[in-house]
Amino acid sequence: MRRRTLLTAAGGVLLGTGVAPGTAHADATVRVEPGTDYGAWEGWGTSLAWWANVFGDRDDFADAFFTLGDVPYDGRTLPGLGLNIARYNLGACGWNSVDGESMAVSPNIPRFKQIEGFWQDWRDENPDSAAWNWNVDAKQRGALLRAHRRGAKAELFSNSPMWWMCRNHNPSGAADGGNNLQPWNYRQFATYLAITAQRSRDAWGVPFVSVEPFNEPSSDWWRADGRQEGCHIDAGVQATVLGHLRAELDRLGLSGTPIAASDETSYDLARTTWASFDAGTRALVDRVNVHGYQGAGGRRDLLHQEVTGAGKALWNSETGQNDATGLSMATNLFLDFRWLRPSAWVYWQVMDPSPGWAMIAYDPDTLRPGAVQTKYYVFAQFTRHIRPGMRILSTSAGNSIAAYDPAARRLVVVAVNPDQAQTLTFDLSLFGRAAGGPDGRVTRWSTHTSGGGDLYVRHTDTRLTGKSVSVPFAAGQIQTLEITDVTE
Repeated sequence: MRRRTLLTAAGGVLLGTGVAPGTAHADATVRVEPGTDYGAWEGWGTSLAWWANVFGDRDDFADAFFTLGDVPYDGRTLPGLGLNIARYNLGACGWNSVDGESMAVSPNIPRFKQIEGFWQDWRDENPDSAAWNWNVDAKQRGALLRAHRRGAKAELFSNSPMWWMCRNHNPSGAADGGNNLQPWNYRQFATYLAITAQRSRDAWGVPFVSVEPFNEPSSDWWRADGRQEGCHIDAGVQATVLGHLRAELDRLGLSGTPIAASDETSYDLARTTWASFDAGTRALVDRVNVHGYQGAGGRRDLLHQEVTGAGKALWNSETGQNDATGLSMATNLFLDFRWLRPSAWVYWQVMDPSPGWAMIAYDPDTLRPGAVQTKYYVFAQFTRHIRPGMRILSTSAGNSIAAYDPAARRLVVVAVNPDQAQTLTFDLSLFGRAAGGPDGRVTRWSTHTSGGGDLYVRHTDTRLTGKSVSVPFAAGQIQTLEITDVTE
């Protein structure tokens, strides 16, 4: 995540509707379309960097993020988010010296953002030798194991190669923001990733569902005075590394482990990188990961067409917004569901020192956890109801999404009203049956992003009228409906 890379604010034209924020809205009808099917939903996730480097040994946070239980925290009860994807950040830092050489450290990087890496001495590739230290990064590994025990799957990713693989030995980047991976370490970087994936599977009991070697690699803000780990790796070098990574994974018995790439910061930059790869490089990539920092901008639709047209899966593997209310997160989520159509969606950090970016904030100096932001409850409106395996359906409006569980005959609709109060009527007439619970009851959950109202509160006061249900929305309110006994 790059604070300065939110390229276009979420407050432009809203949700692909042509309506600018602040425009008055009349009551509206939203048609749910069972004939459309955007595929099976894989799930929701978070990166473990960097909050897990601070709180990875806490079971209460693991429960809050990776279960659907009720979790006590700070005198309240949190609804578990039920995330099922954890992205593990392979460390790049080290405080040892090898042949008189040591890591160059940015003067601006906080200690909790420095993740210690396992391969500490380049003179020996044997992971069982003293050149490797598998005891470091204990808290983030603890978070990985806790997430895995709670049913989450894991992806391995890298913010930067190990410091000694970098031209200037600085894992925050080059002085000029240019390529910082030494050419003679292209294969070693791939080896580092592959050996870690093998170790995680065999020793930690956590098989990675994919390995992503890059993080916003084409961006030029990875500099020696940066505030985090990062490395510019241009598309040509990416292609070379991808070839080495596939060979190293195969060599170590991980031929079934998919490769993801390239975690570019924006939808448009992801298209540029993907277009630059030749057919052989594209064949190495099983899934395209993209970050959502372009906000309301960018051609999500074209990226979807180009990636899925090539037979590849697509994730929004990282996104975040400096908005503690969660309203901009919700509006960008609706844009992603409507145009990008990923099969999974990952928030950058569920905990962050900045309250605007955080779902639960913490103090960067004392590293004490603090306030739960409204954004946490907004996220719950999605994550607790649109569950893995459900099919994503289209709706007639950009302020809503739908998901259907055919086995349970349950339909979920999530909608937001960013502007003036209005009533939304959800038209289910295209379904064969839409009966709801007893007396047509529909259960709904509500969060008011403007403050002073519901924070993921359950209500049972809504009923179907025939095959439609009408729900009043206040300004800034997001609601989730669960409608039972629905068949196509």
